[in-house]
Amino acid sequence: MNSPCRENTPWRASALGSQLAELLQRPGRLVTTGMSVLVAAFVVFATVMAQQITTNTTLDRFRGTPEAVSLVATADGTSPDISGAALRRIRALSGVAEAVGRVDSGAPIAGPFERWLELHSDPGTGPLSQVRLVEGSYPDRTGQIAVNRRAAEELALAPGTRTTLLVPNRENAEKTVKAAVIVTGVVESNATAEQQPGGYTTDAHIGPLAQLPGYERVDIRAKDGIPNTTLSQQVRGVLDAAHSDASLRSGGAVRAEEAHEAVGGDLREVFRLVSVFLAVAVGAAALVATSTFRIVFAQRLRQLALLRAIGAPQRRLVSALAVEGALVGVVAGSIGVLMALGAGHLAPQAARLLAGQKLSAPGFPVPQTILVVAGTVLVTVGAVLAPALSAARVSPLQALRTAGTLTGERRIGTARLTAGILLATAATGLAALLLHQLPQPGQEDYDRNFALLVTIASAGFAFLALITLGPLLVRPVLAVAGWPLRRLGTIGRLAVSGVGDTPRRAAAVSAVVALGVALVSGALVCLACLSGYLERTDAVRAPADFQVAANGKGLDSSAVGQFAAAPQLTHVTGYRTLEVTAGPRGSRTRFEVSDLDPDALPTGKYIDTATGSLNDLGPGRAVIASDVAELLGVRAGDPITLTPPPSASLERGDPHRRGDIRLTVAATLPGEGPGQTNVLVVPADLDRMGASTNATGIFADAAAEGLAARGKAQRALESVVREHVADPDDATISVLAEDRDSDQDAIRTAGTTALGLVALTVLIAVVGVTATTSLTAIERTREFGLLRALGLGGGALRRTITVEAGLYGVLGGAFGLALGIPYAWLLVRIVVTDAPMRLPVAQLLLVFIGLAVLTALAGLLPARRATRIAPMTALGGTE
Repeated sequence: MNSPCRENTPWRASALGSQLAELLQRPGRLVTTGMSVLVAAFVVFATVMAQQITTNTTLDRFRGTPEAVSLVATADGTSPDISGAALRRIRALSGVAEAVGRVDSGAPIAGPFERWLELHSDPGTGPLSQVRLVEGSYPDRTGQIAVNRRAAEELALAPGTRTTLLVPNRENAEKTVKAAVIVTGVVESNATAEQQPGGYTTDAHIGPLAQLPGYERVDIRAKDGIPNTTLSQQVRGVLDAAHSDASLRSGGAVRAEEAHEAVGGDLREVFRLVSVFLAVAVGAAALVATSTFRIVFAQRLRQLALLRAIGAPQRRLVSALAVEGALVGVVAGSIGVLMALGAGHLAPQAARLLAGQKLSAPGFPVPQTILVVAGTVLVTVGAVLAPALSAARVSPLQALRTAGTLTGERRIGTARLTAGILLATAATGLAALLLHQLPQPGQEDYDRNFALLVTIASAGFAFLALITLGPLLVRPVLAVAGWPLRRLGTIGRLAVSGVGDTPRRAAAVSAVVALGVALVSGALVCLACLSGYLERTDAVRAPADFQVAANGKGLDSSAVGQFAAAPQLTHVTGYRTLEVTAGPRGSRTRFEVSDLDPDALPTGKYIDTATGSLNDLGPGRAVIASDVAELLGVRAGDPITLTPPPSASLERGDPHRRGDIRLTVAATLPGEGPGQTNVLVVPADLDRMGASTNATGIFADAAAEGLAARGKAQRALESVVREHVADPDDATISVLAEDRDSDQDAIRTAGTTALGLVALTVLIAVVGVTATTSLTAIERTREFGLLRALGLGGGALRRTITVEAGLYGVLGGAFGLALGIPYAWLLVRIVVTDAPMRLPVAQLLLVFIGLAVLTALAGLLPARRATRIAPMTALGGTE
């Protein structure tokens, strides 16, 4: 008597063999199914590559220890630097291939205005160099320096320029030594050094130039085959003989410490975002794979039913289908990972050739490779199980039917409907809780982490509700979106009915598209809101590129006119300030009043108000900052009383003390006023308070963009101050644009990273549409043959299938925008309470139309295949 295992073994082999034979007989299905899995693996591993490229590029840009450094000797802050004699003895050691002394110093450039130049020692060439020569030659003698790009452009230190540095005297730090230098070249340094104008020379010449007795640090490269322990003993012997307490650490340890410091703060948050995106990408890949396999198994109902009819157990069919999914996952996942690996290593070369941008290579992450391939197999098998169980449950009578698909069902079960309603209720309830407890602008005592978790949970529930209730939502949305298509004639009506008649399939595909649209639209909304916040912040903190503040007698009208006449400057705006007192008797407070006109500055349009409007600023009316409004307890429309100082009247030549000035509040600001002023009034009211006629200062912009133009503008400001200001020492020139540039670079980097990552999800969505349309074309062969037989031309059929594919994008775009926009606003409102709500309508519309076009294009190839089959062949064939 045979055991059950032996009885089932032939069925296991025959069921699996049948499935494999079916795949080989219809390679189109295999390719389409495998393509969706391949792209999913490619996207996930491409994200790993992007993270590695970002990490390595950041480390290479910011860390100061080259990879070739084996050992680092660092002088203790309490002990003398490492002497030149000690450095020479270290270089003479048998285990040392190269040693470089490093020191960071600096000195102002001689002139009426001190422009600081950082000074660094570097060999200029070789494996221990931190710079790369891009123009001219590297210094080879005392009195020569090379400069970085910032110094060359901002300070106009081109090769061949002669200048003088005011180096602190080694014997007396209060005195300086004039060191004449000539610029020999321009170098490219790391990002940290590029933040300031810098000069470079070799360690042999930095001492005489900067008046330094030794080196703060020595980088040492070992000869091949010399272990660090042996090298450390040799170097320690030299340091001990030189009576130096310098510490010794391996180059790897120093680089690890630098990596921890570099990959921190905002960048670490970006990497957390990447981790979240990886989870989203895996989820999107699972959706695409599940939808694809469901359609494939629906097309194979007859074969499965026949196997059931001749006695194949349901369990064996499920096992065979799962094995089939695992094989597809292994092959497609491996190919996708290899393609992403190749793309990752080509990306730095492409960026250098196409954009002139320097990126670092990602390396070969073996653990991540294994995890992605294994994860692809698990996701694929998991995606197979649900449709495999449904397909294996088909009745043998299904073999007698001519049609029937699982995806053609229009209704959803009670359990699914209940789950969808519960998910939607949970998402709505959490969102309502967040809206009720949103922080007020400027509020700091708020648990942002908890609010972010609640937002993510609500968004997750909302997306799951969309997947669950999607078949019920397709037809209502399609009724609106398909209305114009129905007016186009037969093609439009056929396309709308083709999508609407299979709501489960349409919901599954549009959910993937919705995920991509939600991420892209959410990223665009967040960037728009954050850009608006930075515009408002910079309009107050840095209303112009430069500020010239004059103490003492201020700037007369001729000096202000000279600033305005300089061709290197634009938007020159003078202002006056006066200190007044206000508040109840006994607790009066001093405030600064200014007649700066916000409309005269290009950034004035970004200044926000808490109450009232800046347009109401006029005679007898004032705009006040939040701290003044809070102290006086006023808002727009309330009166305030300001008391000018007696000295103001005397300065104007008026011996009589000015009385209190009563004004009406035109508007209150959420923070400070532009230029950190407390109260803004018109010039006539400042005259009433007895202010001087001379300007306290000016704001000005560079006439053109770029560091070079900004350097010319700064030198023009210095020239006017030197020639037309009575006491140039009382004038201070501040470069406000540097902070603004830093903020803009941060938001630009974050935006590029976010959009680049979410664009990969869109790629998954488009591939999902392609796979679905291809399989649908195979499934509906007889239907298309009947349409051809009834007179529908091949071109018309091709356009119908293409429009159907585009409708998947329209449905997904509508669902994605409905999810992405509100949740993006919630995230921004939680993280940055002062951020304005902005809606980039043009960009969102472009995303919506672009997704519809992309998904329509995804249907072109399946449409061409469908129209190649003759009508009689299609009517007489099988699925």
